[in-house]
Amino acid sequence: MKQIISIVIRYVPRKQLQLVGHFFAKALSIFYLGTGVECPVCHKKYRKFLPYGRKGRDNALCPHCLALERHRLIWMYLEQQTDFFSAPQKMLHIAPEYCFMERFESLDNLDYITADIESPLAKVKMDIHQIPFPDNSFECAMCNHVMEHVDNDRLAMKEIHRVLKPGGWAIIQVPFFPPLPESTYEDPAITSAADRSKAFGQEDHVRLYGLDYKLRLESSGFLVKEDDFVESLDPEIIEKHALPKEAIYFCRKSTV
Repeated sequence: MKQIISIVIRYVPRKQLQLVGHFFAKALSIFYLGTGVECPVCHKKYRKFLPYGRKGRDNALCPHCLALERHRLIWMYLEQQTDFFSAPQKMLHIAPEYCFMERFESLDNLDYITADIESPLAKVKMDIHQIPFPDNSFECAMCNHVMEHVDNDRLAMKEIHRVLKPGGWAIIQVPFFPPLPESTYEDPAITSAADRSKAFGQEDHVRLYGLDYKLRLESSGFLVKEDDFVESLDPEIIEKHALPKEAIYFCRKSTV
């Protein structure tokens, strides 16, 4: 199963995966019936989650809502550490994930806008280097695993900062591949898929983030909390929801 999913991810275009991936995953769910894990996003229980990723991470993908480890962690963070589900706010969701879209759309307190340069699921076609909204438009934003793909991540971060209202916040996550370098590594001369995979961890990545990621966000204007929220949870909860040991990068725009 791990090998099959890995091949699908590698060779089926992202647009097609976004449109039909949930049908494929739900068909496989019959083989994972049980109560060993529970997805906090959709509350479905399984023996374990599906494997996922080019190298096939075990216990990763919820077959019902397609939440991955990072999505389950973000959902719990939003529930427990923010007023996201109760306070009236306008949200920009960049490269929206399937597991979140319908649930965020249904929230009465949320004016929810999805945007992406190629996703068929997004409402707005948008280049993150030139976000087509005025300054101070949103109370919150989310942008997960996008910055490693874009030509100029610093400009993209500044654009997210620009469209947030003073006091607004964003969660901006990127992948990390241990051991982390001290400084983010990027080289525009590396263009082939094979060379990018070797240098940056994946063939469609253009940089490898290092220990300076927080500083990179701060240089774009954000006040950044590198929140080890998962470390505050009981080990049983982490195991039950198959959560990753990664920080949440909670980025706030100053009110000054």
